[in-house]
Amino acid sequence: MTGATGLEQPLLIDGAWVQASHGRTYVKTDPFTGEAATDAAAASVADAQRAAEAAHDAFAAWAATPAEGRARLLRSAADLLDKRAPDIAATMTAECGATFGWGMFNCALAAEVFRHAATLAHEVDKEVPIESHVPGLRARAIRRPAGVVTGIAPWNAPLILAARAVAAPLALGNTVVLKASEECPRTHAAIASAIHDAGVPNGVINLITNQPEDAPGVVEALIAHPAVARVNFTGSTRVGTLIARAAATYLKRTLLELGGKAPFVVLADADLDEAAAAANFGAFMNSGQICMSTERVVVDRAVASAFEAKLVARAEALTVGDPRDPDTQIGPVINEAAARRIRELVADARAKGARVLTGGDAKGLLVEPTVVADVTPEMRLYGEESFGPVVTVIAVDGPNEAVRVANDTEYGLSAAVFGRDVAAAEKVARRIESGICHINGATVHDEPTMPFGGVKHSGWGRFGSGAVVEEFTDLRWLTVQDGSRPYPI
Repeated sequence: MTGATGLEQPLLIDGAWVQASHGRTYVKTDPFTGEAATDAAAASVADAQRAAEAAHDAFAAWAATPAEGRARLLRSAADLLDKRAPDIAATMTAECGATFGWGMFNCALAAEVFRHAATLAHEVDKEVPIESHVPGLRARAIRRPAGVVTGIAPWNAPLILAARAVAAPLALGNTVVLKASEECPRTHAAIASAIHDAGVPNGVINLITNQPEDAPGVVEALIAHPAVARVNFTGSTRVGTLIARAAATYLKRTLLELGGKAPFVVLADADLDEAAAAANFGAFMNSGQICMSTERVVVDRAVASAFEAKLVARAEALTVGDPRDPDTQIGPVINEAAARRIRELVADARAKGARVLTGGDAKGLLVEPTVVADVTPEMRLYGEESFGPVVTVIAVDGPNEAVRVANDTEYGLSAAVFGRDVAAAEKVARRIESGICHINGATVHDEPTMPFGGVKHSGWGRFGSGAVVEEFTDLRWLTVQDGSRPYPI
């Protein structure tokens, strides 16, 4: 499936599965067992450049491929993902510590990302007339593929986010170099493999894997390569900022989906059972390792105690353990650094007066679902993204204070507002500074047909829906002059 046997993962360059030019590899370990999960090729800068060149060489023919031909191949890739889903989900468990259910969901939604992208393929064929004041001048707006796209995807929802990084660019006639996360090279390779095996021409999709210490050089090489016209990145705000700076040096356009600190506002009239269910899902799904994860519950003081009790009861009922056990709901976090950061955030909050209502402990990389109340701005947990199974509860007096606290963050990706009076809840939602807001729904929600992205330090640009067409095409102004046109000189 990945052009390799066993745990090996080679590179995909110009239609061939190959080793790194110098033969180096690195081992990715299973976060639950500590055993080797993957032996991946450790690409060099030269390998990254070769991949970009292969994508460049394939671009003209792929861009000229009829839209229905591109769409058909993407639908075929989606079908392969569906067929291979159990094996891919098992790989995701081995590399990321994900539960089998999360892996299968990733496969299903990744396939839908490809199918939706296929519906966009014809967008580059459309021409929009533009009215001109010049007699006899016919003007049109047309779109054309941008060129080579570098897609950089993370490990936390690896199939969904790798599919998102490549599907629309390919549908719109671009060629792609996918740089896999160091945490899940074989999982990301499953996306490239499905596209390759669907029958796209050599060089249309390329895959680079690299060991962690080589990432800055590899990414810089991909951004700097003259053939690369777009860079899309999903990941932390810290790394996204570095990528944006590098891209600015070369005047490369970027699409960035970065960190989050999603607020979940519970108004005084909210259905507390529904709110607790949504907050529990949003905070703890995939051990809280989702950019949209509920990190802050901002609850009206009148119902705070009742809400806390319901949320704690749900958190304590979750099963934490081996991600291969079908009964497990919460598996390990991705690595020791993540576990250590989460422990430090909770300890800092506790030391400064916060109440840990449940959880707060960890056994290795298994971090208990944790609910922390009375969190204040002096605590790191108030503003820092935990990216773990931790949620804070902050009591406020009324909607105005709820909006103030919800917006008191550098991030602005997803948000939620719960209230029985939907009109009043929507007034609150419209005041929250976020790219996404759900009324009476969880902060964790994504569909390929929706415009997905954030504001403030959560990034810029939009994946999904028709908005993604603008991100991966160039808009041209084309005119035809009918008859003679007088000129002043």
